[in-house]
Amino acid sequence: MKAEKNLKLKAARTLKGLNQSELAEKVGVTRQTIVAVESGKYNPTINLCIDICKVLGYTLDQLFWPEDEEGEENEVL
Repeated sequence: MKAEKNLKLKAARTLKGLNQSELAEKVGVTRQTIVAVESGKYNPTINLCIDICKVLGYTLDQLFWPEDEEGEENEVL
């Protein structure tokens, strides 16, 4: 399976006015972890996903659920 970039996470982080380091600090991980999640190179734990969602004000579905079978994304922003 090909790793997919999480552009929804990056967009939500940017809209919240946070850089990768700031988000990482708020959720208790390194900046490199956030880079890896956004680039699709790291599949975060459910706990990390929940923490990210709480900080950014979105649901798990909005930030981490893949596109449906018809290729439509959940409404994100």
